[in-house]
Amino acid sequence: MQINRTTGLIEQVDYIASPNCDEFPNIDAIDLLVLHCISLPPGEFGGDGIKQLFTNQLNANEHPYYQNIATMKVSAHVLIRRDAKLIQFVPFNRRAWHAGQSMFKDRQQCNDFSIGIELEGTDNTLFTESQYVQLANLTRQLLNIYPKIVRNRIVGHSDIAPQRKNDPGKKFDWQKYFALLD
Repeated sequence: MQINRTTGLIEQVDYIASPNCDEFPNIDAIDLLVLHCISLPPGEFGGDGIKQLFTNQLNANEHPYYQNIATMKVSAHVLIRRDAKLIQFVPFNRRAWHAGQSMFKDRQQCNDFSIGIELEGTDNTLFTESQYVQLANLTRQLLNIYPKIVRNRIVGHSDIAPQRKNDPGKKFDWQKYFALLD
């Protein structure tokens, strides 16, 4: 896996451009990696719901849950599917809209200084071994590009928005993930 520093894209990975991004206020300020989990419809894996959400093409009539989220303008830099396939939605040199109202160490608006990675899953299901391996591989690449991201600056969505979010959830094995980084 190789990230092109100029384009911000992972080479040889599917790229589906999300409109839900813009320029970082200061790209040199990136010092946070935020891990999320998502499944659409909730608890279902492998469908096109996530792609549709991140590209503003989610049909509110397709599933009752979608009525609440179809108009949301959200994205992440990358999605890691259950089989570890990567799909990139936002180049790493652009700001993805993944964190919403958030705070890390007294700094608000975490989108301004973070990279967001979604794992296909739920906060109460185990993630796959291949997802952990792929996440660790991707993280190592990102750490090379963004050296200000260090271990204590790799967090879950629940850490930066605890009143609103609980992902990646209690089933995410932080110890396993960090062991794979070593």
